[in-house]
Amino acid sequence: MTATNAIRKTAHRVLTRRGVLWLGQTCNLRCRFCYFLDRIRATDHEEHPFMSLDKAERICSTLVDTYGNTAIDIQGGEPTIYPDIHRLVRHCRDIGLMPTLITNALVLSRREECEKLRDAGIRDLLISVHGLGEIYDHISGVPNSYKKQMTALKNLQKTGIPLRFNCVLAKSILPGLIDVARIAIDSGARAMNFIAFNPFEDQQKMVRSIEDVPSYSEVSVPLIKSLDLLIAAGVECNVRYYPLCMVGTNYRKYLYNFQQLPYDLHEWDYASWSWSGQRSQRMRNGSLGSVVTLREANTWSRLFNHKDAYMAADIPVADEYRHSALIRAQEHCGYQYASRCEGCSIKNICDGFHGDYAALFSADEAHPVHLNRKIDDPLFYIREQIKTVEEEDWHWAM
Repeated sequence: MTATNAIRKTAHRVLTRRGVLWLGQTCNLRCRFCYFLDRIRATDHEEHPFMSLDKAERICSTLVDTYGNTAIDIQGGEPTIYPDIHRLVRHCRDIGLMPTLITNALVLSRREECEKLRDAGIRDLLISVHGLGEIYDHISGVPNSYKKQMTALKNLQKTGIPLRFNCVLAKSILPGLIDVARIAIDSGARAMNFIAFNPFEDQQKMVRSIEDVPSYSEVSVPLIKSLDLLIAAGVECNVRYYPLCMVGTNYRKYLYNFQQLPYDLHEWDYASWSWSGQRSQRMRNGSLGSVVTLREANTWSRLFNHKDAYMAADIPVADEYRHSALIRAQEHCGYQYASRCEGCSIKNICDGFHGDYAALFSADEAHPVHLNRKIDDPLFYIREQIKTVEEEDWHWAM
């Protein structure tokens, strides 16, 4: 069994069918902005140890049988150190769930580990490349981790495993951001995701400070330069959780906030994520929680004052996903708008500024966009972006 290399590119937009699985918060790095840093450090945390292969396989089968997912992001912690990772990858392939690992790739500095993953049926890897050289070693908390990661990238090219990059837009990374983009190009990365300030899980509630977090104004110049370089090289670019007004019109098609995320095939399905992200599905022990529909998950929100009427209404699927996006932005992350946002033509499709970010910097960086009408379609900009689609998804995603 080998990784696929066949892709097509399209501007057609459909809802993603990708699920997500957290194997446990055990990792070989200590990245200071990791969402789960406290759980990785605390070996007695209920989510720290890896779950059994049986539980992981049952979660994957539920994603297929109940939610219709056709792909999955497997993450930890660090999934390459999960003892049964090759068996889990094979199981995913066997049930029609194309597997991706979200990984720092250090283990893959040994070429035989790349070959094992390839032969098990891995589809691709999403590699976290958060800076180069000493910057990466400092961020990861482990000496020589950068050297191992660069060796892994060379091994992956030799073994033919497709890859994509994640890069957090932390302050220490910005001076070398364009160099990370060059590494992505040289490594043959199909896509590069830039991840702006979004403190989930252990990073919520002002854990991160201005020592780590740059303002959006600081980010914009190196981000645009990196986008220009990548786009010219034919690498797909995606910027997560970034206010739409902070870049010019031509770059907004690359920006994915919560309303846009469900239309990226490499992001997670809100329906299955609402289930697999629950505590019972992320613990080593404990049975799997009952499956929930997206509409049921939405009714847990305080945004819906009339839950019975909401459940009874004939609501299109796309609207269910948009409701979920608004809940995630407004309730989970406390996004807010500046006063000047009220006159912005694209306010309805933009999350605004994360609540914790606004507490650090305020939301006064907002530059309202003035068009000849109010925009209410989340696809308004992103439908212009050309995105990569793997061969297994051509029949439904094209």
